[in-house]
Amino acid sequence: TAAEITRAYNKLCGVSVMPAASQEVPVAVRSSATAEDLPEASFAGQQATFLNIKGSDNLVKSVQECWASLFEARAIYYRIQNDFEHLKVGIAVVVQKLVFSDKSGIIFTANPVTGDESEIVVEGGVGLGEAIVSGSVTPDSFIVSKGDLQIKSRVIGKQDRMVVRAAKGIEWKSVPEAVQSRQKLSDAEVLGLAGYAKKIEEHYGKPQDLEFAIEGKKLFIVQSRPITTLKKTAAAKALRQANEAEQSRRVEARAMQAQAEQPPETAASGSEGKVLLKGAPASPGKASGPVRVVTDAKDGYKVKKGDVLVARMTSPDFVPAMKRAAAIVTDEGGMTCHAAIVSRELGVPCIVGTETATRVLKDGMVVTVDAVAGIVTEGAMAESEKVQQNAALAAVVAGGIVSTGTKIYVNLAEPELAEQVAGRDCDGVGLMRAEFVIAGLGKHPMALLKEGKRDEFVDAMARGMRKVCAAFYPRPVIYRANDFKTNEYRGLEGGAEFEPQEENPMIGYRGCFRYVKDPTIFQMELEAMKRVREQYKLRNLWLMIPFVRTVHELEVCKKLVEDAGLRRGYDFKFGIMCEVPSTVIMAEEFCKVGIDFMSIGSNDLTQLMLGVDRDSPTVAEDFDERDPAVLRSVENVIKSCHKHGVKVSICGQAPSNYPEFAEALVEYGIDSMSVNADIIEKTRRIVASAEQRFLLKSSRGF
Repeated sequence: TAAEITRAYNKLCGVSVMPAASQEVPVAVRSSATAEDLPEASFAGQQATFLNIKGSDNLVKSVQECWASLFEARAIYYRIQNDFEHLKVGIAVVVQKLVFSDKSGIIFTANPVTGDESEIVVEGGVGLGEAIVSGSVTPDSFIVSKGDLQIKSRVIGKQDRMVVRAAKGIEWKSVPEAVQSRQKLSDAEVLGLAGYAKKIEEHYGKPQDLEFAIEGKKLFIVQSRPITTLKKTAAAKALRQANEAEQSRRVEARAMQAQAEQPPETAASGSEGKVLLKGAPASPGKASGPVRVVTDAKDGYKVKKGDVLVARMTSPDFVPAMKRAAAIVTDEGGMTCHAAIVSRELGVPCIVGTETATRVLKDGMVVTVDAVAGIVTEGAMAESEKVQQNAALAAVVAGGIVSTGTKIYVNLAEPELAEQVAGRDCDGVGLMRAEFVIAGLGKHPMALLKEGKRDEFVDAMARGMRKVCAAFYPRPVIYRANDFKTNEYRGLEGGAEFEPQEENPMIGYRGCFRYVKDPTIFQMELEAMKRVREQYKLRNLWLMIPFVRTVHELEVCKKLVEDAGLRRGYDFKFGIMCEVPSTVIMAEEFCKVGIDFMSIGSNDLTQLMLGVDRDSPTVAEDFDERDPAVLRSVENVIKSCHKHGVKVSICGQAPSNYPEFAEALVEYGIDSMSVNADIIEKTRRIVASAEQRFLLKSSRGF
């Protein structure tokens, strides 16, 4: 409450009642949201931060605004894009005594661009840290060897302005000219920071992203969080090797050309245009496209898919435009700024700190952004380079060829990402969610039907399915029919008219039961499926029914599928989710209805098997897929299904989070696992290791 915040602030000021103006302590107000810094998404800069706040009234207002920033338009958009439920993201507000930093910056205990965990990256400048974190200035950048704490490289940026405290809040101020191009952090400070960072990483057991402030001779670490966009060293290495190979090929071609006295126009093709800009590589990759200079986030709509986004710097409001861009180039910023973090998360090549990109590059110019070498050149990348780069990237994401007997599928919510994810080392889509496409329509399907827009719904669903199936063909795409809960459906426009209010939607009107009660929406989905399979000949599209409670429900649902012209066969597989204890107990009876596969939904099954709401902070600690009851249930399902020739998969993060869980699944004989895109390769390596251990144990008679 406001009263509690006021009392705590008074205590910080050293008084029991309202402090005098001279006694008011300046503070920083920052967010700590439950979804920030996850492996899937960093949420970089999505919530508000307030600096140099004085007085209890101002503090209470800042705390309220920080809370409210959870539902600003940009935060809502970001959650939708990353498939996070709005009401399942909480936020705490942290109030810290403000450090009047002379110098500040960011430390990464692994190189965020190359993924090299033997390096520590320190970026710093003068003034408060907001300038560097936001990417509004180009910091000094140091790479330190983690082993012996020696500075390997340094790049001194020109910092012409800084953020300082004002009478109220903060303000920008010019940096004295004599300081602008000078090294801001001494070598001793850099090495001291690296030493502390190394100890903090050892404490947390994983690479960290830290923010620091130096006031006089005092060092403050004001934030530590896991690095969310860490890429393996092989990523940049492979791209660099591809570039070097292409350069070697061109040198050889020129030599042969000279010997044969060929005319210039027969030279090897490639993006050998004039170098226009140099900057710091922030997200590795290489791409070409027409330039689009954006001076204000509100003009981001001008960036079309495939454009090269050029800006002085980016902020969270730029994210929709960044997602459409083929590459990103900024005037300001270092490898730890907003543009760098988000571009790595999106997998978009990015160069920061060029100083003059917005002046040198003009709208419509076609350029190539080489975010491995850190250069922007005239002209488009040659087709041969594209092929070579794609091959290099394919080798990178595969992490070398790791073979597993257990198939590794991917969970996919957004059709727009299908082409990108299809290049990864996965055996198909184990879970294509319908909900993202439906939510994209903005209206409840029944509301569309009421308006005579049935075809609009079917067309949209078919487009989404077609995009995914085409990208993954001939690998299977398992489409899970819509599993919106009533509270989620009510959130769509017109939803309140068609959805009941339920006390517990999780076990309410959803899944298979909904299709049996009112098959209208389900039948439209089936029509879209049939169109994709027959009209577009994409017969790698299969169907999965969620939240099946009873054998009778499944029998009725299966008849609906057959009536729609979709019958089980060699190229059409029909299966169900196993999320309810009744499905575990009656697994053989469900198999006898006639299914090809069963996919265990580990999240819902664990909740219902243990009677634990994982969203309740009071009991969530008891949510554990490794509980013996859950493991025994999984084993029972696998054995029962295999007895009837039915394949078994699992959807969820548990196999990659807990290697011992993956090992148990392998021992039980699971056929496949389906995981989020960010952990495909990690899961395959874990499964390969589990399979090897199982074979070794079997050979030794254990």
